[in-house]
Amino acid sequence: MSLIEELKRRNVFRVGIAYAVIAWLLLQLADVVLNNIAAPGWVFKAILLVLILGFPLVVFFAWAFELTPEGLKKEKEVDRTQSITHSTGRKLDYAIIGLMALALGYFAWDKFLGGEGAAAPDAAVSGAAAPNAAPVTAETTPAATAAPAAASSPASGHAPATAAPARSIAVLPFTDMSPEGDQEYLSDGIAEELLNLLVQIPDLQVAARTSSFSFKGKEVQIAEIASALHVAHVLEGSVRKSGDRVRITAQLIKADDGYHLWSETFDRTLDDVFAIQDEISAAVVAALKVQLLGAAPKSVEVNPEAYAQYLQGRYFAQRRTRKDWENAVSAFRQALAIDPNYAAAWAGLSQILGAQAGQGYMELHAGNKEARAAALKALELDPNLAEAHAALGLIQLNYDWDWAGAEASLQQALDLAPGNAEILAQMGLLQRYLGNMDTSIELSRRALDLDPLALVGYHQLGLALTWNQQLDAALVIYVRLLTMNPAFTAANLARSRILLVQGKMQEAMAAAEAEAEPFWHAYAVLINLYAQKRTAEADALLPDFIAQNEHDAAYQISQIYGFRGDRDQVFEWLERAYAQRDGGLPEILYDPMMTQFSDDPRWAEVLKKVGLYEAWLKTRK
Repeated sequence: MSLIEELKRRNVFRVGIAYAVIAWLLLQLADVVLNNIAAPGWVFKAILLVLILGFPLVVFFAWAFELTPEGLKKEKEVDRTQSITHSTGRKLDYAIIGLMALALGYFAWDKFLGGEGAAAPDAAVSGAAAPNAAPVTAETTPAATAAPAAASSPASGHAPATAAPARSIAVLPFTDMSPEGDQEYLSDGIAEELLNLLVQIPDLQVAARTSSFSFKGKEVQIAEIASALHVAHVLEGSVRKSGDRVRITAQLIKADDGYHLWSETFDRTLDDVFAIQDEISAAVVAALKVQLLGAAPKSVEVNPEAYAQYLQGRYFAQRRTRKDWENAVSAFRQALAIDPNYAAAWAGLSQILGAQAGQGYMELHAGNKEARAAALKALELDPNLAEAHAALGLIQLNYDWDWAGAEASLQQALDLAPGNAEILAQMGLLQRYLGNMDTSIELSRRALDLDPLALVGYHQLGLALTWNQQLDAALVIYVRLLTMNPAFTAANLARSRILLVQGKMQEAMAAAEAEAEPFWHAYAVLINLYAQKRTAEADALLPDFIAQNEHDAAYQISQIYGFRGDRDQVFEWLERAYAQRDGGLPEILYDPMMTQFSDDPRWAEVLKKVGLYEAWLKTRK
């Protein structure tokens, strides 16, 4: 008997097929479970390795042993005339057919019905902004550690049911093709400037920078990018600079078939960059047959050297480290030294100074004072600059707690740039602070439609849904967030908080322990200990937590005392939070750890200081 025939007789092939199908099913189950419990990536890899190593062992076992009526025996000990391998083979055939049917059923469900809205590992109640920091925006957190496998609808967390709008586009970061490879700021900047021109066109939906730039440096097909961003077209290109000459190549691609609707190469001097940008945007508008309401938007021409410094400032601003922000401030100041009337540079400087002050990288009051002056200068130079209104609105929102002023500034910015996802997100945050949850949810969803990979956008939407008591919808949003990035800061904290509300104490503590960011980990553990009435353990940890964070986390300390049930300490730390301009304090209106003390006379005094007393009265009606 040949080797192949003997392998067939001993059912080695059947066992191998059955093992492969079972292993595949186990991997699908592991993927779903591990994602929902936010397990580290190495756990799945370990399971995969075990299953791979198990295959040769199973095959060897099938070769060396045989199932008999008396049980399992070594094959060489079985009399061939008494062998029942044929009967065993038929049973294996039935098992394989059943397993294949199960596998195909799961594949069809996953592919066509979509099961992403099932269980939810997370929701947040409040207080997830960085301690004493301005609330994060759509640009704060990198999109995803890897490109998503499929597009998602921010409103539901499911795959979109409709095709991308015909007049929709994503502008990808242009590739730096310069000989020295040192013009990344220029290639990124030109792409971003094109995006900013296109976003001014009311009839065109433009994916936001956060999402479209998240694919930078990744080998992802155009069709996959378009699907993830829910757009019908993609604009990509390259920049090659040599001396004062620049070659810009751009091409507009129809995503569903890869067809090039338009492409062109421009060989000009740096002085002509603005004209090139206008030509590219005009070509995109013509190719997509967009109906313009008035004249097409045009680039604002400035000194080329100042423009180069401005692009460097924007480039460093997006990188979001302390050193990069220092470099951004330096670049914006150099641009303004060349051209003191450069309104966009003043607006960019204002936003970075405000961010530095909010994160504690410079003195809070001095930083916001300088940021305000820069924003007002930008508005003086160009009253129609959306970024300038947004910069002032951020100061009014995050530092002044001037809710009416912030709303007016952000609305003016939205009137000038209705497709700006970051401004939409900021307006959504403001409406949440004011208790206008339906409006906040709508604005957050609109921002995510434009910026579907902005992880912090999902977090902010989850908060608004949770505060609005739409817990199931909030959980779906957090499933999407943690699927995209299981290590998202404060996500496990948020998960722990919702589990506490649901009374699932053990699961809540497990989620708290899983929080990777040190501050939020310590905070989550403390509130869980107090919630479980393990007061002695929590009291032992609390002094050290306060010593480390008393100068920049007064609101979170107040929340901890809320869990402890210490009313006087709650209000003492709320006063400190007000003095520190703590970024968490505006969340007080709907924070259940705080509203439990609303019967205290001191409650109204705190709300009046924060400017939320009138909003609180509306919720009482």
